[in-house]
Amino acid sequence: MKVLIIEDEKPAARRLQQLLLQQRPQAGILAHLESVEHAVQWLQENPRPDLLFLDIQLADGLSFDIFREVEVPSPVIFTTAYDQYTLKAFKLNSIDYLLKPIDPEELQQALNKFDRFYGKAPLLDPRTLESLIHSFQAPAYKERFIVKIGQQITYIQVEDVRYFYSEDGLLFAQMQDKKRHALDYTLDQLESLLDPRFFFRLNRKAIVHINAIQKVSPYFNSRLIVELRPQPGFDAVVSRDRVSDFKNWLDK
Repeated sequence: MKVLIIEDEKPAARRLQQLLLQQRPQAGILAHLESVEHAVQWLQENPRPDLLFLDIQLADGLSFDIFREVEVPSPVIFTTAYDQYTLKAFKLNSIDYLLKPIDPEELQQALNKFDRFYGKAPLLDPRTLESLIHSFQAPAYKERFIVKIGQQITYIQVEDVRYFYSEDGLLFAQMQDKKRHALDYTLDQLESLLDPRFFFRLNRKAIVHINAIQKVSPYFNSRLIVELRPQPGFDAVVSRDRVSDFKNWLDK
């Protein structure tokens, strides 16, 4: 089995290659490519692989752009770190998809599916491709919030917020200049409005920006405590059920 890996995150590519060779020692890794441009060039100049592992978001665009530039006659297993995307179409239009970090058992299941359907997997036709591209467009996240200062109305930039927290039934945005502003939102509402690449909800009380985190330490009851800047008036504790997700978020 000759495999082509297209993945722009080197640690993710190494993990995939290690897991793949553990389960299929006979597999040959033809190449590891990191961009749409290099993938198109490689596919134009080389015989087709038996199986292609394809990250959905690459450094220079969505991997679907590859299909617009060159015919991809190989079965595809898509990989992605974003489980909020619309993925159900992939069960019909590729061998499978895997959520990162890739689980060995899920990889084994995808490879077993490849064994069953090799040579029968449908190719991505133009209509399906356009549908998938539409589904995977990056969602629009908030860039600004209106705030009231005295009798005046102004706005703050989301990128300048270091964390959001609730206190006495109100929600506040703590700025990097140590000022804070009350917002007419709830934390639950904010979760869908903020870019998850930069913001993480620690617990029921706080959502933090990656740039606010100074130090992370073990805390009792299998939790973590986070040192933030500016220093908050509360303990920024990662709830136990969020510890694993928090570590994965930090490691992206």
